[in-house]
Amino acid sequence: MAEIDGSRIENALPGRQGRVLFAFLVANRLRPAARDELIDAIWPDSPPANVESALSALLSKLRRVVELEGRREVRLLLADDAWVDLEAATDGLHRAESAAAREAWEEVWGPARVAQHVTARPFLPGEDAPWVREIRNRLEGVYLRALELVAQACLHIGGSELDTAERAARALVAKAPYRESGYRFLMELLDRRHNRAEALRVYEQLRGLLRDELGTGPSPATQDVYRRVLG
Repeated sequence: MAEIDGSRIENALPGRQGRVLFAFLVANRLRPAARDELIDAIWPDSPPANVESALSALLSKLRRVVELEGRREVRLLLADDAWVDLEAATDGLHRAESAAAREAWEEVWGPARVAQHVTARPFLPGEDAPWVREIRNRLEGVYLRALELVAQACLHIGGSELDTAERAARALVAKAPYRESGYRFLMELLDRRHNRAEALRVYEQLRGLLRDELGTGPSPATQDVYRRVLG
């Protein structure tokens, strides 16, 4: 979704290529982008025969919808208080990490949840270009780390937030089954709820996965949680 001055603009963008160009300029709005970059972003595999003219026409149409600066190098101009979801996710993760380092768990919750919800949505679904894949990979890393911070913070906060911790931990296990942190958070949560048998089952699930797929075992950190659950 894109909105300027309270009005949705995505339907006003010049077709699929215009949406790709707009997304690239938003993702790189803090610097000007050379025309060669824009061409590679829009037509990564098979640019049209007269690609310079095609790019000029596309930029001309886009200028009718949003404010662009420059000709040989192009930059999208947004208001100082513009909210860009990609930037909000990165900023939220940084703030959550900082609060976690201070063990200020209530301060972790909000920004980590922002990062989680933004990055849970797919970036430019249906498009495939090197820059798109790079952003998707980065957002996946932000999403997984945000899930870890949410689970950790909610375990410390307790109360009704334990349900949020469980959802985050299970999402982490499902999305990254070889990332042990999700299993640890889930084991701690289940043990907190006096469901030791289920916590041990989670450990065995991880142990079997690592043994069968990688020929290894759980890390010392995970084994520590296992021993605490045992007793």
